[in-house]
Formats: sequence, C-alpha cells, structure tokens
Amino acid sequence: YHLARTGDSVEIYEAGPMAGGMMHFGIPSYRLPRDVLDAEIKRIENMGVKIVLNHRVDDLLAEKQAGNFGAMFIAVGAHISKRTEIPSRDAGKMLDAISFLREVKTGNAPKLGRRVAIYGGGNTAMDTARVAKRLGYEPLIIYRRDRAHMPAHDFEATEALEEDVKIHWLRTIKSIDKTTFTVEIMEVDTKGLPQPTGQFETLEADVLIMALGQDVDISFMRQVPGVDFK
Repeated sequence: YHLARTGDSVEIYEAGPMAGGMMHFGIPSYRLPRDVLDAEIKRIENMGVKIVLNHRVDDLLAEKQAGNFGAMFIAVGAHISKRTEIPSRDAGKMLDAISFLREVKTGNAPKLGRRVAIYGGGNTAMDTARVAKRLGYEPLIIYRRDRAHMPAHDFEATEALEEDVKIHWLRTIKSIDKTTFTVEIMEVDTKGLPQPTGQFETLEADVLIMALGQDVDISFMRQVPGVDFK
C-alpha cells in the first residue's frame, strides 16, 4: 500500500490460495470480518499492486532476477506453531492452534470430542478456545502463569470467560494418559516467572490444542549470501 502510494511498481507473491495471510487464516472472522479484510485487499489491488497467488518463493535471488525487481521485502508471517514435549502413555488427539484455525476457516474443521484443552495464554489461545466454543465444544485453557502475566490482552480473557470458556491459571501439563491430563500447580515468583510447587491435579479433556506461540520459517533465505542466522 505505502510503496504504491510513493509510485513504486509492486508485486506480492503469495504461497496460499488467497491473499491476507495470517489475517485470513489465523484471526477468526468474529474478530476480523472477512468482508472488511477483502475490501482492504481489493483497495490495494485497485492501486495497481499485483497479487500472484499459489506462488511459493523458494529462491529469492532467482525470483528477483526473473522479475527484474529492484528490491525484495520479506513478510512471510509466523505460520509454524511452537511445540513442547509432553510425556504420554497413551495420548489422545493433539494438534496445533494455527492448523486448527486454518482448517476451520477452510471449512475442514476437525472432529474434536466434547472437551477441548488449549495449552497457552496468548491471544491465539483465546481465539482457539472461543472458536471451539462456537463449534459446540467445551473448551478449557491451561496456562502456566497467572492472569496478570499472560501475553494475551486482558480483554481477550474477559471475553473468553464471558463466553463460558474455563481457564486454569498456574498449571503446567506434566503428562497425558488418554483423556486424563496430569498438571502441576505453579506459583509466580517476584519476576513473574512460573515456579513448580510439587503439587499435582488432574483435568479431563478429549483433545489437546497447542497454542504456545508461533515461529517464522525463513529457511529459504539461507541461499542468500551475507545473511547470518542465529
């Protein structure tokens, strides 16, 4: 949008079948109505920006040369869900929040069971729980810190609670046996970090959805000379 305003010729290469990225696949429509998003995308196209769909970029320099571009701007979004290892004797179904939200958006919502546990305390965890609630499930959020130290906006937790989403603060999943989750009760230290107490309890859920944050896949940039990776 801003490059087009300054008179540059702009092309967007989008790996997916539609424009919008995480705004389209990661943010539920009750928070971002799709007619509003589509209108904004159309506004950008009307300014002369060309959007090429289903075009995954694997070789930046080759694309730059083929398109005779003067510059490249990387804005791939954070589509990879972070994982954590949870010991399980006989684990039930587990999936990640981003995949869940994407499948719901594309009309392929997975069958979950009655009770759905969401592990995490960010906005994505709240979104996932509220989407699960709208699909008729009973969601419960498990988060290792207290409400004052969660990464989600406070109003997100308020709205989730108003929709009868259960939130178990100060809990860390230690193991899973079928539908039984053993969680350790935590306490927050003076730095806001969760510390174990040695006290345990069990929760029941049919499915676990991981919502522990996202990572960016920038492996395609390893072919570019002079780029350092940590």
